Order: sequence, then structure tokens, then C-alpha cells
Amino acid sequence: MLWVAIIGLVMTAVAVALAARRVLFLYQLATVGPPAPERIEYAKNNVGDEIKAQLVEVFGQKKLLKWTASGTAHFFVMWAFFILATVYLEAYGSLIQGAITGTPDFHIPLIGTWAVLGFLQDFIAVAALIGLIAFAVIRIKNSPKKLGRRSRFSGSHLGGAWLVLFMIFNVIWTMFLFRGAAFNTGNLPYASGAFASEATAALLRPMGASANEALEHVGLLLHIGVMLVFLVIVVNSKHLHIFTAPLNVMFSRRPDGNGPAQPMRIDGKVVDFEDEDLDGDRLGRGKIEDTTWKGFLDFYTCTECGRCQSQCPAWNTDKPLSPKMLILDQRDHAFKVAPYLTATQDQRADLHEDVLALLDKPLVGEDGVIHPDVLWSCTNCGACVEQCPVDIEHIDHILDMRRYQVMVESNFPSEAGVMVKNLENKGNPWGMSEMKRADWIEELAGREVDPIEVQLIDEKMPEDTEYLFWVGCAGALEDRAKKTTKAVAELLHVAGVKFAVLGPMEACTGDPARRLGMEYLFDMLAKQNIETLNEAGVKKIVATCPHCFNTLANEYPQLGGTYEVVHHTQLLAKLVDEGKLVPVTPIEEKITYHDPCFLGRHNKVYSQPRDIMAKVPGVQAQEMHRHKERGFCCGAGGARMWMEERLGKRINTERVDEALTTDPDTISTACPFCLVMLGDSINEKKNTGEAKETLEVVDVSQLLIKSIKGQPVEAS
Repeated sequence: MLWVAIIGLVMTAVAVALAARRVLFLYQLATVGPPAPERIEYAKNNVGDEIKAQLVEVFGQKKLLKWTASGTAHFFVMWAFFILATVYLEAYGSLIQGAITGTPDFHIPLIGTWAVLGFLQDFIAVAALIGLIAFAVIRIKNSPKKLGRRSRFSGSHLGGAWLVLFMIFNVIWTMFLFRGAAFNTGNLPYASGAFASEATAALLRPMGASANEALEHVGLLLHIGVMLVFLVIVVNSKHLHIFTAPLNVMFSRRPDGNGPAQPMRIDGKVVDFEDEDLDGDRLGRGKIEDTTWKGFLDFYTCTECGRCQSQCPAWNTDKPLSPKMLILDQRDHAFKVAPYLTATQDQRADLHEDVLALLDKPLVGEDGVIHPDVLWSCTNCGACVEQCPVDIEHIDHILDMRRYQVMVESNFPSEAGVMVKNLENKGNPWGMSEMKRADWIEELAGREVDPIEVQLIDEKMPEDTEYLFWVGCAGALEDRAKKTTKAVAELLHVAGVKFAVLGPMEACTGDPARRLGMEYLFDMLAKQNIETLNEAGVKKIVATCPHCFNTLANEYPQLGGTYEVVHHTQLLAKLVDEGKLVPVTPIEEKITYHDPCFLGRHNKVYSQPRDIMAKVPGVQAQEMHRHKERGFCCGAGGARMWMEERLGKRINTERVDEALTTDPDTISTACPFCLVMLGDSINEKKNTGEAKETLEVVDVSQLLIKSIKGQPVEAS
């Protein structure tokens, strides 16, 4: 047994040294970029959240189990790594004890002969084997050769995935080989429980005692050797996520990477645009080495599973953006230039010319790592972040690169330039006069039937006023969205809720500027609005636009503007529950609801709009195939509302095509952008005869006021 121990320990030393060398390289590469102190601070200050995240996402596999078949398979394979660690503990114990005493009958102290542990080890190994078969079937069924870009594995490194499945298979069969032989030689710690090992023993028993003894030694070395080779493969492949996924989850944002865009930082410090010493050339991410260690952790952790890609509205409408490939292309480029990034100044002079040539390759450009069409196809819908099982934050990567392109290179779609100028000069994306923001108020007050006076804030919020109604640019200036604004104002009036509006004093929240990458303009608009809100003494805000809602609630606190913000569907649902709004008139229609991305995925508001519809008599709710957390974008987010969609199929057309499969009488939503985008597509469908003439898209609030008043809804 001495020779077995020597071989095993030598193999271990070599493999661990190779793996450690790779880990050191990965650490050095990840730390070439700027720090991310906010990630460490959050983890330190929110230990409870971090423990919960590890239990739910890592050990509980919550996100993976949303996809039942592959999620269940991964659950058992992942847990096999944890539980079978006890088998390796027994294996190394047998090596050492066999070398010392000549008898490799080691067992873990206290629990090592417990039949339940033996059963658990064998059960998880068999379950993992079944999981491997499931993985193989899934990969064959979804092969890119068969499905092309419709395969979520399109663009993934397929060879590495098959190699890892093969290595896990080797771990399992070598385990049963040496344990079966050990059972026959009397060296297996378990007299019962290890059912699969006993079955293997029955197959090996006819070979005789000496053969089983030899197989025990050979099988033990094979089992350890396979694990060591696997270790080296893992740290050099996409399966590095076995080790980095828990770290990526630990340092990810809570509750996830959706919601607020992150402040721009230089060297870990939030950028102050009023700082005279601000280095304007370091805004955003212009080179791969501008990536923080958290960004590199995203690169290392990507499993290439393609769940993000399968849900991406851009990819699904034949655009070049794949969130998966966005991460992989950066990772692959980082590895190619790593010899330069991790070298000392003296070592850099001796580097191969191929590496030096790559240094001139721009991160974003026609010949860059990321093509501009990839960068500008993103709607910031958050589907990629929602679906990623290892908490990669794709939108953060995209925004950082956009910021550099916009503020340093001045390189962005020309149509967006018009929107930026309008925001700078008029405080709204359409460039309309600020006085136009009060037109809807006059329209309500001038109605012949049920005129309503809306309180306009002069300087301070009236003392008896509960909410500031943040109307938003679309809600005040876009004709279709104004119908939602008037419906909400009337509903609040009926419910007896005291509210007021800023009118001409309101400016764009800055969301389109920030999502475009124009952080400076966002900073200017946000600070202007915060000053206005604070001077008016605003505490509570209700907003109809999910983009305004998200910005006010989640992003203004970054600049010191903290308010209690609700979306109008949240407030209306509460008022209906309290009996302050009572829908009575039946609306006998089939209605399908479209989840706005910035309300749903970004802020987890799914139930309230549906609750309102459920309380309206007669409504037959029809869910689209893609809804709630898997809802499909309308195409307007990420400042795409003001950019022409020239590549592939229009995203709003794809969404309306899906809505039409439910044969709806009405499509409802809760966002002015969605209202416009879906309405435009429906009008096109009417012109071609693909949609019935009576089909309209309306806000949930319009349905509610129709039922309460028994009057026709103003269609959009």
C-alpha cells in the first residue's frame, strides 16, 4: 500500500500546484482593474442577506430550478460535488492509513460507518449520473447545428462542456469501482446503505479476492487521479464557476442586478462631475483593464448556459446582441492580453508581437472586441440578469461601455443625439416647452362632464396633500400617455386621495440619459429635480411611468434624494382593496396584460396590475406565453425609445405577435413607453389586416376608471 500512497500524494501535489498557479494568474488578472469597494462593504454590512443568498441561490439553486428539467439535473450534479467530497476524504484517509498500517479501512471519525452516509453517497452519485444523461439529451436536442441561433448554446464552447460531462462520469464510475472492490475486501466503511457500491461488489465478487484487492488499489488511484485532472480542467475552463459562482453571488447586488443603474466610479470612488480635477478620459470603460474585479468575476463565472441569450429580446429578434457572448468576448479578449496586463514593465518588452497587436484593439468598435451594434441593441430590459443562475450583471457591463462611448468618444446613434439636446435645452426628450406639461390639467378642468381641478404646486406642497403625482415627460406630453395621466388623476380624485403636481417645474428624471450612457446629463437633471422636490417638501410620490418610478425610488437616493415612491398600479390596487375605488360596470373582454420591464423585472411589481384587472367584473385575463419574470420587452428601454430599430425584426412587433396568439379584445399595460410601442405595432397590424380593428392597447388605470364610471375607455 505504500506505493499506492506515494503515487496518490505525488499526483495530488502536482495537480494542486498546477491549479494554484492558474488561480494566482486569475487573481492577478482580475485585480489589474479598478477596485469595487462598495461590493465588499455591502457584503460586510449585510451578512444576513449574504447567508440567505448562499442558501437560496447556491445551495438551493433557486434560479436554476426555474427551468425544471435542466435545473433538477444541475441540482443533483452540484450536490454530488458537496456530498462526494466525503468519499474523497475517505479515499485520502485510506491512502494514508494503508501506507501506515497496510489496511486501507479508513472511515471518517464519528459518522464514517453510518449507513445513512453510505446511502447518501451512493444515491447522489446515481442521481448525478442520471443528471449527466439529462444534460446530454438537452445538449443534443438543443444543438446549434440543429437550431442555429435559436439554440441557447449557440456561441458557447461546446467541446469543453462535453469534456466536463465525461469527467464527471469518470468520477462516478471510478468511485463505484473502488468502493465495490473495497466492499469485497472488507475495507468499505459501510456494512449497509451503500446500495450501488454493493451492487458493483456483486459484479466484481466472482473475480476473486486478489483481483478485488488489486482493483481496490487501482480504482482508488483512478478515482483520485480523475478528480485531480478534473481540478486542473476546471480552473482552466468555463467550469471555473464551480468555485467562483458562490463568490459572484456573494458580491452581487441585492435583490439582483436589476433596478438601479450603478453610479459611475473612477478608482472605486463615485464620480463627482463638479470636481475640477476630474479626468474626463477615464469615464466609463474604454479598455478591458478598466473592468473592476467584480466584472472579471462575472467573466470567470459565466457557465455559457445561454439562458440569458434565450430570453434576450434583441437576440430573439435577430439582432447581434447576445448577453452571453458579450461576457465571453470580453473574457476571451482579457485572456489574450493577460500576458501584457499581468507582466512587469521589463517583461512587457519581451512579449510576443501578437499580444502587443491586440492592445490596440478597441473594446468597442467596428473592429473591436464588442461591435457597436451589439452595444446599442440593448433595451436594459433585465431579462439576462433575471435568468442568469450565477448573478452576472450584464447591464452594468453595457452601461459602463456606453458611458465611455458617449462621454469620451462621442460615439452613439445620431437619433439619440437629438434626445440629448432636447433634455439639455428643454428638460424632456421631445424638446417641447415646459409649459406644455400643464395642458392635461387644463383639459381635465375644462371638461363639460365631471371637471376636475388638479392642484399645481407653487412653491410648497399643501399640508393636506398626501402624494406628489409625478406625471413624467410621456404622461404630460405624449397624447396617448396623457390619457393614462388623466385616468389616474380622476381615480385619485374619486378615492379622495389628496395629490398635487409640479407641472412646468417637473423635468425629466434623467433615465433616458443615464441608460444611454450620458451620466453627466443624468446627474444634472437628477440634482435639479431633487432640489425642486426637497424645496417643495415632498415626501411621497406616485408615478405612472415605470422608468420614472425606478429612477425616483432606486437611483435618486444615490444623490441624496430619498422619497417614498409607489407606482400608480400599487396605489390603485391598495385603494381597490380598501373599498375606496369600486369597479362595478362589467367589461366583457378578453384582456392580455403586458409586463413593463422596469416595473416587473426591475422592481418585482407583478401582482398589483393583475389584481386590479381581477377586480373588474367581466374581464377574462389571458396570459401571454412570456409573462412576469419571463416577460418580453416592448423595445423602448435603454433609451431605445429614441433610437431607430434598423436591425432584425422590431421588438414591439414580436411582442404584439405574441399578444395576438391570445386573441385579445384589449391589450393592457402599465407604462407609457409600452403603451406607445405596442400601440404603434397594433396600428401596423390593423393596416395589414393581421389585427382586428377594435383591438386597442390601454393602461390598467383606464380599465379601472371605465368600470367605475361605466363610460367608454379612451383608447390609445
